[in-house]
Amino acid sequence: MDAPAPVRNTEEPWTTTRLLRWMHEHFERQRIDAPRVCAEMLLARALGCDRMRLYMDPQRPASAEERALLRDFVRRVVAHEPVQFVVGEAWFFGRPFRVSPATLIPRPATERLVEEAITHLRAVHGASDGASEPSRVLDLCTGTGCIAISLLRTKGFSVAITASDFAPDALDLARENARRHGVEERLTLLQGDLYAALSPNHSKFHLIASNPPYVADSEWDDLEPNVRLHEPPLALRGGADGLDLVRRVVTEAPAYLEPGGLLLVEIGHAQRDAALDIAAETQGLTQAEVLPDHEGFNRVLRARAAVS
Repeated sequence: MDAPAPVRNTEEPWTTTRLLRWMHEHFERQRIDAPRVCAEMLLARALGCDRMRLYMDPQRPASAEERALLRDFVRRVVAHEPVQFVVGEAWFFGRPFRVSPATLIPRPATERLVEEAITHLRAVHGASDGASEPSRVLDLCTGTGCIAISLLRTKGFSVAITASDFAPDALDLARENARRHGVEERLTLLQGDLYAALSPNHSKFHLIASNPPYVADSEWDDLEPNVRLHEPPLALRGGADGLDLVRRVVTEAPAYLEPGGLLLVEIGHAQRDAALDIAAETQGLTQAEVLPDHEGFNRVLRARAAVS
């Protein structure tokens, strides 16, 4: 359904305040998630400013060109295109990341994995009194690079990260984001199928993190249209039970982890028991548990490499 366009001449100008109200109400009628945030993101992009500026100059009138651009944005969102793809950006762990249909949009649920990784890396750094070499981290299915880059930008430990992805376009996006955040020199990007991207003599890692595809075939048709129709199936679908790649990440991890190293894998809420069973049956892994995200959903499988 086309959005009504704020382009007709009226005595009342189309100010920032009025445009935000118009979009908010329209998105609510169309049942768009987070209608206010969505409206702010689109208007900030159309005006070429950040969202804070919208409230610093609420009576600023939009030009005809800005209103036309905004109308196109609104049409796309109402047609279920993710607002992040429309504006070309998503925020993750307090930082903006370039996004595109080449890979998944970073989501708040994944921030739980990053928090757990930071806790582990700070503990490793503290135990070494800062005298050791940087902790080695592997980020599988890196996508936008949001996990790796968030860790590289966090203070309190030294880290060297290798990140891999099967999709070359996703790696291009991760490289662009690494450059944007000034960590390109410390991030090694490899193209390949999970661990196969690594060289045979690669050093073992203190931490392996992964947000692999985990949508089960039976769940695919139930996904929201903005996800199912616009984000790449390769980065979403995990086979019949959703665990095809999760299973490989977990069962192969002991060969690539240092003794006592940590494995963190994002999973779906309903996959808790199955993921724990996979970890329990994997020789060389111990202390497996599933951690909730900030909304209480089962989200992160955590396990350690056994210490001989």
